[in-house]
Parts: sequence; structure tokens; C-alpha cells
Amino acid sequence: MYHEFVLDNNIHILTEQVPNVRSVAIGFWVKVGSRHENPEINGISHFIEHLMFKGTKKRSARQIAETLDAVGGQLNAFTTKEYTCYYARVLDEHFDLAVDLLCDMLFGSKFDADDIDCERNVIIEEIKMYEDAPDELVHDIFAGSMWQGHALGRSIIGTAEVIAQLSRDKIMQFYNAHYNPGNIIVAVAGNVSNEEVICKLRPVLESRTGDAPARVMTIPVPKRDVVCRGKETEQVHLCVGTPGLSLDHENTYTFQVINTILGGGLSSRLFQEIREQRGLVYSVYSYHSSYYDTGLFCVYAGLSKQNVEEVLELIFKQIKDIRINSVTGEELQRAKDQLKGNLLLSLESISTRMSRLGKSQLYLGKIIPPEEIVEKLNRVTAADVRELAMEMLKPDNFSLATIGPWEDCGNLDKALKQLSIF
Repeated sequence: MYHEFVLDNNIHILTEQVPNVRSVAIGFWVKVGSRHENPEINGISHFIEHLMFKGTKKRSARQIAETLDAVGGQLNAFTTKEYTCYYARVLDEHFDLAVDLLCDMLFGSKFDADDIDCERNVIIEEIKMYEDAPDELVHDIFAGSMWQGHALGRSIIGTAEVIAQLSRDKIMQFYNAHYNPGNIIVAVAGNVSNEEVICKLRPVLESRTGDAPARVMTIPVPKRDVVCRGKETEQVHLCVGTPGLSLDHENTYTFQVINTILGGGLSSRLFQEIREQRGLVYSVYSYHSSYYDTGLFCVYAGLSKQNVEEVLELIFKQIKDIRINSVTGEELQRAKDQLKGNLLLSLESISTRMSRLGKSQLYLGKIIPPEEIVEKLNRVTAADVRELAMEMLKPDNFSLATIGPWEDCGNLDKALKQLSIF
């Protein structure tokens, strides 16, 4: 059973009491990410996330690290394009400690100048590490090629050039604008009563002041493009895809079914044909990322240079087949059962339950019970799949990004145009 409490300062607290477990997960979800940055400060949300672990007025960085380690708990954070999350998982008896630590980090961090310079170097090393991981980097290049000039097309981590010049003043200005009650959701799941959650959180949160920042978020206009980055790699890493759906779109569950059938597991069409039957790749999969007002559908493959055009042809063959012929009844049922099973199995994780509360409130303003999601998946038909595929997987909308051992795109642009004519 879910409960929502709204404090007088507009902090939303979501709770789900789960008896018969020994753990509690708590997350502070801040509505800020790389989408809310301009190019001159790109990466600042992620930078601030790092700085939260560098020390507060009460605790040194080492003490922050030791606090939950000492009781077997977990403490972490991550930044996305549209939000930042700080979370902890502890035994129920240490819930008070987790609340105290997270509140201390979010509202008591020192942002010491020396710590900022030290962490600046850490993040620049993180950027270098990311640049050395082409199977990850290609996804950013793909998003940047499709959403050129828009914040959703920029990297979450930023660039070394921007990170190097971010001053403490800019960091504090951004923090003060976004880390305030109107911009924060707290989600708690586990063996703790709803009353106890409010009892522990209200005294430390209700004195916070500030409203959510005024924002005008523009919807990105997708651009069809082919981008090839030369790099001495053993494989070519490619992403090919098209705009997708927002998280609250009425057809989001149908798109989940399409994605699952195409590249969402070992039994998917792409995995079976391109890897299992033809042996052309080690890794091939598809995914659908949803945001407030748009989405992104992508197919990834890692393969030898000489097989790029053949693999692209096979990818588009399967997309064409779903658009024209839809899917078989067996495929449809298997995909729905897979999605339902994944959902229900995930609920055995307290951390996942907490994340569901936070993300649902962020994007939907409400919690959708698992039973309702299952029912919506059950209602998806083969006709729905074909209709949505015809609408969303239009060949002229596809973009391509690659990283591999070449100097330019060569015939890839021409090949993509030829493959897209169906």
C-alpha cells in the first residue's frame, strides 16, 4: 500500500511499508539533471552529485564513507538527464542513521574550494575512462546526433573543458537554485511504518525553504544524421534508432512490447538472427528510453568492420517485418509475459520498490500499481504493435552513430538511406 505526504514546504514523501523484510531503502530525488544545464555548465549536476560525498559541517568525506559501511548499509547516488538521486539501503534498525546522513549531505555539504578542485580532477579522469569505453560512448554520440543543439543531446558527465572551468560560485548558484523543497521528492520502501517515516523526516525537512525553479523545457526536434567517430578499436560500435515516446504516453506499454520482441532479450529477433544464427556479433540489443516529453529508441551492436552493412540490413529487415506484418501471437504473448515477469520479480528488491515510487512521482505525479501495469500489458494486441510500429519506426527518421577504425563514414550514409526505403 502506497502513501503520499506533502509537507507544508511542498516536499513530497512517498512510502511503501513492506513487512517481513529487514531492510529499508530511502532515496532523495532531485528534479535536476543535464537537461537543465546550458552548454557553458554542462556536467554541473553530476559535479554536484560528486561533491555531496566530500564533506559536511558535521562529517568529513571519510566519515560519510564510513557511516553506513559500519552497519553493513549501502550509500550511493547517480545523475541522469532529468533528475539526480541520492539513496541508501540499510537494516530497518538503522533507518534513523540513513535519514540523518542523507539530509546532512544534501543540505549541509561544505563545497570546500580544495575539495572542488580535487573532485574536478576525479571527474576529468572519469571522462577519460568513458572516452575509452566505446560501447558506452556511442550511445551519447547517437543521442547528440539525433538531438543536435538540445540539452537532451548533451552528455550527463560533461566535457573536460567545461568541468575544468566550473567555479565554486557557479556551482553554488546552481545548487541554490535547484536543491530546494519544491524540487525534491523523498521515497521510502521497506520495513518501516508510514507514521515512522513522517516522524523521522518532518523535523529535518519542514524547515527547508525555497520553490522549484521556473523552467521552460523545449521539446527536442529530431534530426536525421549519420555520425562516424574514428578510433582504433577492434570492433565497430553502432547505434541506430529513432525518436520514442514519453513516459506518460498512452502507447508506452505497446512500445515496450515492440522493443522486447526486437531486441529485449536472448529470445528477441535481433539476438536470435544476428548472433545465434549468423554469428555476426557478440552483443546486440535494443532499448527505449523515456523522458518527460519525448523518448529514444535505439538498437546497439558491436561487430567487425566488414559486417556493418550486413548487420544494418538485418536490423532493418526485422523492423520492416514488424511494420508490415506485425508479430505472431506466440511472440506477442511471450513478450508480454517477459515484461510482466520482469516487473513482478523486480518487486522482490526493496531498492527497486523505492525507485518505482520516486520515478513514478517525478514523471507521472502518481504511483501506478503493478496490477494496473500488468492489465495494460495484457491489453496490447498485434494490431496495436503494427499500428505503433508504422507510426514510430518510420525509415526516414532513423539516425546512425558509430565508433570504429575508419577515417569517415564512407558508404554508411548511402547504405542507411537505401536500407530505409521500405
